[in-house]
Amino acid sequence: QVQLVESGGGLVQAGDSLRLSCAASGGSFWLYSMGWFRQAPGKERESVATISRSSDTTYYRDSVKGRFTISRDNARNTVYLQMNSLIPEDTAIYYCAARWGAVVPTAVTADYWGRGTQVTVSS
Repeated sequence: QVQLVESGGGLVQAGDSLRLSCAASGGSFWLYSMGWFRQAPGKERESVATISRSSDTTYYRDSVKGRFTISRDNARNTVYLQMNSLIPEDTAIYYCAARWGAVVPTAVTADYWGRGTQVTVSS
């Protein structure tokens, strides 16, 4: 059983930056592909960024490309999401997710989820 705990959310102004962290415990972190997802009020949960076990492959949704960077530190059992140039449309609860193996998680196929951290961007 893997536990995921997100941190780093908050209330910021448009143009600001935030760094989200997701600390994993209870499993072999390096065996899991990881992802960040978000869910805004009234909307479905969507994938923001994913990263492979060895960090050699990353994916970003189009709306965050060039602004967000996903990374992981397998020695610290932690995955990060650096968010720059934030815009109000980035406002959502951000969730960390893990999927065992080489295939990155989706909103449907993730094995484990954190409880989320709120990110609010004011204009």
